Amino acid sequence: MRVLVVRHHEEDAPGLVGEAFAALGATVETLLYPKEGDLPGPGDADHVVFLGAQTSVYRMTPWIEAEIEWLHHAPAPVLGVCFGAQLLAAARTGAVEKSPVYELGWVDVEPVTGAGDIGIEPGPWFQFHGDRCVLPPAARLLARNEVGVQAFTVGRDLGVQFHPELDSAQLERWMENGGRITARMKGKDPDELLERTAREEPAARRRTATLVRSYLAHVARHHDGEIGDVGS
Repeated sequence: MRVLVVRHHEEDAPGLVGEAFAALGATVETLLYPKEGDLPGPGDADHVVFLGAQTSVYRMTPWIEAEIEWLHHAPAPVLGVCFGAQLLAAARTGAVEKSPVYELGWVDVEPVTGAGDIGIEPGPWFQFHGDRCVLPPAARLLARNEVGVQAFTVGRDLGVQFHPELDSAQLERWMENGGRITARMKGKDPDELLERTAREEPAARRRTATLVRSYLAHVARHHDGEIGDVGS
């Protein structure tokens, strides 16, 4: 199993998501897009993970437009994380809008009972975003909170608004690259965020492993025809 993780910043990494795929025998590679080249073509990867970004989908830069176009006809199943989930929503006739609340820190989500075959754990999950998804008609809502959509499927693909990849090392890199300023602007103590992340990491690793296994099972069921092709 070949997994390509598309990142948009030097400081980003596959983190706990990469660990979870690797534990299942996957080869995990990264692509810093668009700096390191084009998005994968047919046969280049079995799964593609799109990570976060410090911009908004509705900015519609050339590289964002290219990602949305790629997602229209994605040659491999997709796991979209934060900005990646928003890309997925926008590419499938949904939209992205500014959120009424900037979510930053460890946040619980509300799983939607009977929403589908992927059970999203309540968390807490780490959040770091100021936009939110407006789901396309074909999407299935899996989890939400008072701010908005937190997880959904559309066809074979899964989008999550939170950051299952986050570990302590990742958050430290974010803080070193502007995150401390943002955290203070949003009324958060950066050191408290780092301390809590260290405490949460073992449980977050378990939750992320469960999420990745559930995603892969969903893709397999979709491939076997147990899930309809609407929205794929």
